[in-house]
Amino acid sequence: MAEDLYSVLGVSRSADQKEIRRAYREKARKFHPDVNKTPGAEDTFKRISEAHDVLSDPETRSQYDRFGENFRQYAAADAARSSEQPRRSGGTRYTWSGGGAQSVNWEDLFGGGFGGFGRGADHTAELEITVEEAYRGGRRTVQVASPYGGAQEYTIDIPAGAVDGQRLRIAGAGGAGADGQDGDLLVTLRVKDSKRYRLSGADIETDLPISPWEAALGADVSVPTPGGPVTVHVPPGSSTGRRLRLRGQGMPRRGQPGDLYARVKVVVPRTLSKKEKELFEQLRDVSSFDPRRGS
Repeated sequence: MAEDLYSVLGVSRSADQKEIRRAYREKARKFHPDVNKTPGAEDTFKRISEAHDVLSDPETRSQYDRFGENFRQYAAADAARSSEQPRRSGGTRYTWSGGGAQSVNWEDLFGGGFGGFGRGADHTAELEITVEEAYRGGRRTVQVASPYGGAQEYTIDIPAGAVDGQRLRIAGAGGAGADGQDGDLLVTLRVKDSKRYRLSGADIETDLPISPWEAALGADVSVPTPGGPVTVHVPPGSSTGRRLRLRGQGMPRRGQPGDLYARVKVVVPRTLSKKEKELFEQLRDVSSFDPRRGS
């Protein structure tokens, strides 16, 4: 009778994917034939690789748990009886020619290069967030592809006032280390401008639509900011493109927060009532203003 695959890796049947991966790497480093020259090391490594290949795949692991060592034959027969498409048979991840592995990822196996038996390698990922998320902070889930298929999910805490390019560290979520110390997952934040806000360093810019009479006469209007609405005074004679500064309403920063700039955008009504049209015609007739002359 073939040895139980869980016993081959030295894990319990309830082990999660991280435990299976760590156990595999520890044993793989120990019995890899390019490291271990004792008789039988290659056969042991093949068995370790097969155990990992089966148990690291949720589908084949489920079949193995259900049918045992002959799971491939039973699973195929079960699928045929159900008139389903035969599922992937699994198979050993590593093939051999002479004494070397043809498909071993050395950096993944040894944590940064052949002979590197210390701390596990750090993994990297990027997470895109909006200006609003960067301002407020919060929690997000990031999925990182596994070298053996599938993905691992991690929840990260985004600090309020996060900046583009900032790196967040998730301890122990990187490559497995032979000495028990796993590497870390380094997540780089990428702050993306939203429809409402644009980011420049610690400063935020947003458009402020106003009416022609607000632009001409001046007005106090409400400006939406990531921290909530704030009232700003629009000076008389403001044209499109004028920037109004709201101090301290930009990105939170230790010591000195950024500013928010509301860029004026004069918006003309698409349709006019009869009375509005008459008033605009009166203004046209009495005004000497010519925007093309700048007077």
